[in-house]
Amino acid sequence: IAMMVTDISFDPHAGEVATGRLFSGTLRRGGEVYISGTAGKSNRLQQVGIFMGPERIEVENLCAGNIAAVTGLRDAIVGSTVTSLMDMTPFESLQHYSEPVMTVAVEAKNMKDLPKLVTVLRQVGKEDPTVRVTINEETGEHLISGMGELHLEIITGRIKRDKGVEIITSPPIVVYRETPTQKAGPVEGKSPNRHNRFYIELEPMPEELVQMIKDGEITMNMSELERREALLKGGLEKDEAKNLKAIEATNMFFDMTKGIQYLNETMELVLEGWREALAGGPLAEEQVQNLKIRLVDVKLHEDAIHRGPAQVIPAVRSAVKAGILLAGDSLLEPMQKIQITVPMDQMGAATGQIQGRRGQVFDMQSMGDSITVSGKAPVAELFGFAGDLRSATEGRAMWSTEFAGFEVVPQGLLPEVVKAIRKRKGLKEQIPRPDDYLA
Repeated sequence: IAMMVTDISFDPHAGEVATGRLFSGTLRRGGEVYISGTAGKSNRLQQVGIFMGPERIEVENLCAGNIAAVTGLRDAIVGSTVTSLMDMTPFESLQHYSEPVMTVAVEAKNMKDLPKLVTVLRQVGKEDPTVRVTINEETGEHLISGMGELHLEIITGRIKRDKGVEIITSPPIVVYRETPTQKAGPVEGKSPNRHNRFYIELEPMPEELVQMIKDGEITMNMSELERREALLKGGLEKDEAKNLKAIEATNMFFDMTKGIQYLNETMELVLEGWREALAGGPLAEEQVQNLKIRLVDVKLHEDAIHRGPAQVIPAVRSAVKAGILLAGDSLLEPMQKIQITVPMDQMGAATGQIQGRRGQVFDMQSMGDSITVSGKAPVAELFGFAGDLRSATEGRAMWSTEFAGFEVVPQGLLPEVVKAIRKRKGLKEQIPRPDDYLA
């Protein structure tokens, strides 16, 4: 059996329905299958069916070539490969070229709806792969990240209308990223007990490698040989290419050490410290991207008790955060391409709406008595754009937006933007210095 899941929806009676093309084999009710990336956990097919228009028709079995709609695949997400073989090579993962650029916090209007809200948010995260849902059990914070103001309005509207949960939403906030701009290191990270030391070097990731990760050409699921060849193709030296330990988003971790005693059994803790640092950079606690780290030396205590998680994780996390500051930490903001089609006499109003929002116009094409203006602007400046554009063009504009990547926040605006983010997150106004992490 080989099936690619391309959609997940929720049926109020049957639960989660996974839809996708069945490329080979036959699906049978009660059959046991495996989902790629779940470490060999099996799922049992409960219902097998096909869609006839909007209706799902149940069948006993379904052969290759059909678009299957099945229930029971509790571990599947959009892009999963469903197979009867535990070790089958999965299909290439689906690439989504839009990243979440805006976030809202949601809470249940009535406290009794809280458990239902958590369930609904998990459903929403599975149904729409372009949505990112964060549920923090400790703080009770529930966040939905989407592709823009309108996208989030639609998602929150669906939660209220289709899922029947009354919610209160916060004003939307923009998602930023942090990234290094130069090389730094070696940086020394010490464990709280001072018995373990980690030395790292940091630098920005080459653009070619970043693109290869985004395109799925370099993953940790590849065989070591394939991965090494891809890294060499991306411009890495041979000794680096064979020592890649982990990839997280568009960040890489290389272990360049030789013959360090006890490091193998400690490596998972080292990577955990690295991941924690990537989750919130030193500038504004925003996600870090495009960072290449080389572990160049390690000194570990011979007694396992003195090199446990409470020692290793903070040491590596502090070294990475200090290193990012030393490597010229910069803030990236999301951009959107904007296309506006208006009558010729409204061209000035359309270009004014883009340029008045720190945007730039890079193309204008006329067709008959209308003109299409193309440009881009920061997402942070696009709040209320739809209403303002309608007013400026007397409602005669047609427009669309598309994710256009992240760009560095202009130097003149950086202190103000960082200050606003830190204040919103309840952090100290003063940006930490490298020494604050290395003390």
